[in-house]
Amino acid sequence: MELRTLVNVMLGSLQPMLIVWGPSQTTLYNDGYAEMCGKRHPAAFGKPFGELWHDIWDQVEPIISAAYAGQGTSMDDIEFVMHRNGVPEETHFAFSYTPVRDPWGTVLGMFCACTEQTSTVAARNAERTLRERFEQVFELSPGGIAMLTGPNHVFEYANEVYYSMIGSGRDIIGKTVAEAVSEVVRQGYIDILDRVYQTGEPFVAKNLRIELNRGTAGEKQDRVIDLAYQPMVEDDGKVIGILVQAIDVTELRAEEEKQAQLSHELGHRLKNQLAMVQAIASQTLRNSTDLASARVRLSDRIAVLSAAHDTILLGGMGASTVTQLVDKMTSLHDDPANPRITVTGTNIKVGSRPSLSLSLILHELATNAVKYGALSLPDGRVNIQWKIAGPKSDRFELIWTETGGPPVQQPEGPGSGLRLINAGLNGTADSTVAFTFQPSGLTFRIDADLQGFQQEH
Repeated sequence: MELRTLVNVMLGSLQPMLIVWGPSQTTLYNDGYAEMCGKRHPAAFGKPFGELWHDIWDQVEPIISAAYAGQGTSMDDIEFVMHRNGVPEETHFAFSYTPVRDPWGTVLGMFCACTEQTSTVAARNAERTLRERFEQVFELSPGGIAMLTGPNHVFEYANEVYYSMIGSGRDIIGKTVAEAVSEVVRQGYIDILDRVYQTGEPFVAKNLRIELNRGTAGEKQDRVIDLAYQPMVEDDGKVIGILVQAIDVTELRAEEEKQAQLSHELGHRLKNQLAMVQAIASQTLRNSTDLASARVRLSDRIAVLSAAHDTILLGGMGASTVTQLVDKMTSLHDDPANPRITVTGTNIKVGSRPSLSLSLILHELATNAVKYGALSLPDGRVNIQWKIAGPKSDRFELIWTETGGPPVQQPEGPGSGLRLINAGLNGTADSTVAFTFQPSGLTFRIDADLQGFQQEH
């Protein structure tokens, strides 16, 4: 009687159902359960339950034994690795094993209603795996990423870079942006989020200035960020949240500005260099008697210009010192074993343009001293002195004195070297040069405003 009733119920149900009956645990099932048996149907019908599920019997036997002992079992999700189609496959089921008794309470068998959830669990696992992969991608992203949900913009997720940007000590998950990063409210960022959420239109901007309370003490820091707010939209077009992408470009923009300044400075200096080369070439060629001598003098002067430029670079920040320029000249025109040039002066900084002019002037004076002046005779000497002068200590002064050379006579007319020297110090607002031609030796004096002498151009 009991079996007939259960069979009628089982056959009339669309849900997979199973009856295990009698001491031999004979298996009866409907069409829904037959699909779950795979290739073991129809051979399994009417056979012992242990033969149907022999490959998972170690998991099933305790449950069926409990049912025959009068104890029901219900599970929402149990995992088996079955071979029902000849190959191992992971399967998932929800079921209940209910003991079936006769009127006197004796267990006659077991009735089971079940549902296979393999595809549902697989889809859920795939979704979880995909989410984990997305989170891994987000964590590996060089920029900060956060997910906000709802109209109040509640933090659902944030990667480590985002935490680092806003201050790693903050607790933001489950809080609104206004609560977790309150300083952005007065800066208008909540208004931007509201517009994105309401309109579904993304917001993308570069080089945004933002003030953040960062660090353990929450100190205020001004940062520069590239920012994108992308609406997250459901299939029906409804916005459910916002994906935040942010990159802190503070150091990058500062470096770009520095490079732009350096490029501008380089271009400016190159123009100055070319102008000086042009002036030197024009003056040398105009006052030379023949091409061979012009070539030699032009080559020498450009070499001095190059050496002076190297000195400027070694000085750093486009500047050098008078000591460096004088030492460069003496290394070319004096003998360390028998020095005949003495120098006295303080370590005064020189701007780039005056540096080049002073190097050329010193070279011209030394060249003339070797050819015609004090250094042309064994006992000749040159003394160079420089200092900061003037009542207000706002002038640069250098004096070149020659002694022990041949008698000096004032030249009949200025050659190219004297013209170059008389041009003074390029880049200064007020500079004068003066020659004194005495029989005992030449004296040269140069005087310039200290501010122009040291200023970068």
